[in-house]
Amino acid sequence: MTLATTAVVLGGSVAGLCAAGALAPHVEEVVVLERDVLPADAEHRRGVPQSKHPHFLLNAGRRSIGTLFPGFEDDLIAAGGMPLMPSLDAAYLEETGWAPRKRSTMTMIYSSRILIERVLRDRVRALPNVTIREGVAVQGLEFSAPSGPGSAVTGVRLQAGDGPSEVLAADLVVDALGRGSSVADWIESAGWPAVPVKTLDAKVTYISRWYDLPPESERPDSWWWRHLIVMPTQDDARDRPAEHSFLSNFFPLENGRAIACMGSWGLEMPRTVEDFTASAERLRTPVFADAMKRSTPTSEVHLTRSTGNKWRRYDQLPTPPRGLVFIGDSICAFNPFYGQGMSSAARSAVQLQGALEDATSLDGSFAGDFLREQVATLDVPWKLAMARDQGFECATGTESLPSWQRRIVAAMTWPVFNTITGAAREDQVIDEHFARVFNLDETLGEMFRSPRVLFGLARHQVKAALGRTTVPFGFDPLLDPPATDYSEAAPTEKAEALA
Repeated sequence: MTLATTAVVLGGSVAGLCAAGALAPHVEEVVVLERDVLPADAEHRRGVPQSKHPHFLLNAGRRSIGTLFPGFEDDLIAAGGMPLMPSLDAAYLEETGWAPRKRSTMTMIYSSRILIERVLRDRVRALPNVTIREGVAVQGLEFSAPSGPGSAVTGVRLQAGDGPSEVLAADLVVDALGRGSSVADWIESAGWPAVPVKTLDAKVTYISRWYDLPPESERPDSWWWRHLIVMPTQDDARDRPAEHSFLSNFFPLENGRAIACMGSWGLEMPRTVEDFTASAERLRTPVFADAMKRSTPTSEVHLTRSTGNKWRRYDQLPTPPRGLVFIGDSICAFNPFYGQGMSSAARSAVQLQGALEDATSLDGSFAGDFLREQVATLDVPWKLAMARDQGFECATGTESLPSWQRRIVAAMTWPVFNTITGAAREDQVIDEHFARVFNLDETLGEMFRSPRVLFGLARHQVKAALGRTTVPFGFDPLLDPPATDYSEAAPTEKAEALA
């Protein structure tokens, strides 16, 4: 059903492209306004500086984009994306040492952010009623009344290149301008109250450098892994290198490339190539620095520190602007460490698609109803980010905790995480629940309300205390991660029932 003449999407990145896919079946014309001139291939551009760092497309994101663009996953793989099973294809250094390699329920498609965007752009450009206008600066919004609540957004003020300003009429506007969106300021200037904002900045900074991997024939036998993850140490000892507190990834990309990335909460990070290399050599394992040495660097060191969690609560305005909705970081931005941004944007776009399918008109309460319903979708990744970041002493913002409460969160985070991951090695049910939580398909609360999960966690604690666990772990971090597949060592539910 066609609901309107024109919808305008502000921003042509992942969130904006997903929004265009949601709108296209329901609007006569969709116009995407993008400040950059978009590359034809998978290339970096000014408007997406974070593309130089690793990006995860979680299962919820893959499934959501596949709903908007059937066949997207096949297109991404055909373009070079790599379907892998992290538990089997990644070497994972935990607090106690290397984790065992084994099969699990979670899979991922590894690729660069720029490849994901290129594949999405190709799909959007193939839609007959979608136009992407490039090199366009969005300057503001037009409203149906001079000011204040009750009026609707009716258009977008823009400037194409050096040309004159113009107004593009719109029945619906989607803000997908990201963290730096000015839409909240524009509607406040038009008479609405200030948008309530929830924030938590855990002072995350991360640095990345791109590499070409050596040909597979030249890689050592110990390189069975495709992805290398070094978790931060869990103690507060002062006599160890600061790098032991880094979260580090040697992240595989399409076309035989990789990104070496190191990040931290509240610490200064190296900025030069020399310091970057020196920091890698002080990590908890020599494997990371060795991988860098065997590979050929193809970039400088890229640093990002705009990483705070920020949720603009447009739904809490007494009367939200009619004709205006939000997708992606423009409404809810997360600490990028947790890989939730693209998937959260895609989930919201699918929710928008569903709202459009159910609607008979875009007039009246459509935008406000969508904002209120979107809260539940955004709350899932938001709570996951809070569960970790609220435990850091350096964290500031409206969602920071009193010192006593923060200390409780900090004291519980690692033991709970270790118990879950330890139990998941030998308990398929917990492994499946944990994969769903990681992939935004289940909340932590839902997981912990499962009697079977609670039983499994308690059982694991007893088995660990008695030395009865069957899957070995904690392999020496100074040595290469073990290549042995321990999948068969984990008892299945059926086997345990017969025991």
